[in-house]
Amino acid sequence: MTTPIADDRLIVAMDVPNAIAGLKLAEQLGDAVSFYKIGLGMLTGGGLALANELKQELGKKIFLDMKLFDIGATVENAVRGLSQFELDFLTVHGDPHVVRAAKEGAAGKDLKILAVTILTSLDRNDLDDALIKSGDITDLVQERAGKALAAGADGVIASPQEAALIRALPEAEGKLIVTPGVRPVGADLGDQKRVTTPMQALEAGADHIVVGRPIWQAEVPRLAAQDILKEMNSAQTKIPNKG
Repeated sequence: MTTPIADDRLIVAMDVPNAIAGLKLAEQLGDAVSFYKIGLGMLTGGGLALANELKQELGKKIFLDMKLFDIGATVENAVRGLSQFELDFLTVHGDPHVVRAAKEGAAGKDLKILAVTILTSLDRNDLDDALIKSGDITDLVQERAGKALAAGADGVIASPQEAALIRALPEAEGKLIVTPGVRPVGADLGDQKRVTTPMQALEAGADHIVVGRPIWQAEVPRLAAQDILKEMNSAQTKIPNKG
């Protein structure tokens, strides 16, 4: 059987303790993975240095998942500083003022600004505790995505269960949808509450899926990644938009 090649639609979440562990994981995955997500938890463990090494030395694509939120001027300056690392994706919260500021900070760069709608680890009870307005969570995600895209976001982060609804928005034409909360069939859900399989996410309209623990916690991470690539290819799905 032919070994599946790396596919940019698969982004591996490098939710490991530090840059040393991250480099070890990248070595284990080798050419099976071409795109990595580095999140806030890695920031004090050498995350930016890891991003730079993966990008410049190994030729990988990098998704920096910082979920930035602040006043406009601060977000703009932060994004301008991060853009010097020649990253591919960066997340900010989907509030329109934050999105507009981030786009200003990324001006002249290829960095894609992705807006966070509602975290995939949250459900309606969590939103009630945070005093978020009432309503079905999928309706809120769709509304929030539309406002972020209208403000200039290059794409959104959303649960795979909401990808199809967002893809149907007029504002989503030519935009990216990146879905965390993806688990292969039979995998542990962990702290995610709104999840689906890689095949389901892509068929719903996602351009990229993010998978973490099912790969890096596997006994052989490379084989786990290859199994996901096989599932993605068996779906015979195409990338809906290239952004």
